[in-house]
Amino acid sequence: MDLGISSPQVDEAKRGFSFRFDAILDMRMDQTKGITAADIINTYAEKDLIYALKTYGEEKFARKIVKAIIEYRETKGPITMTLELAELIKNTVPKRDLKKDPATKTFQALRILVNKELEELENTLPTVFNYLKPKARLVVISFHSLEDRIVKNYTKHKIKTDFIPKNIPIKASEIKLAPFKVVQKMSTPTHEEIERNPRSRSAKLRVIEKVMEVI
Repeated sequence: MDLGISSPQVDEAKRGFSFRFDAILDMRMDQTKGITAADIINTYAEKDLIYALKTYGEEKFARKIVKAIIEYRETKGPITMTLELAELIKNTVPKRDLKKDPATKTFQALRILVNKELEELENTLPTVFNYLKPKARLVVISFHSLEDRIVKNYTKHKIKTDFIPKNIPIKASEIKLAPFKVVQKMSTPTHEEIERNPRSRSAKLRVIEKVMEVI
């Protein structure tokens, strides 16, 4: 599972995923259905926008950004273009990380929300596990902490079988075996890999193996 958005989608200006191009704020993976990023920006209540930016973008300046968005749409009208939103954010928050645009986390939050990416991942992991044969391995590459946390917690839950309260007398042999085992703990790209492919800088890889069928 190679999670997140693909480079061709980011590089196609009309999809509205990137603030490198001026395009309509769309961000839908499937442009035939669902709400757009512009819909969210222009119709969500202040508290809902703050929650979205904090939860899906881990944006510490969420309140300040949302306040600017609300003021903008009330005085100038709807925000419909990528660069329009990016410029608003740029003028609202301090730019401390010279390698990262101030709008990065907001755009991430909107994309995740539009496409329900975290819900899709939570629903897909159990399905994939059920289709694996014993000795088959599941390899997951995630690109931000929210995705990785879901994979990590799911794996942690699947390999834990001892849910017995403390001080209950039971033999270790009576505890059932876990259906999963961790083959490789979380690994990240090397400096050389990041030099060759800067977009890999946030990648995290986990490998788990299905040991047996769950009866």
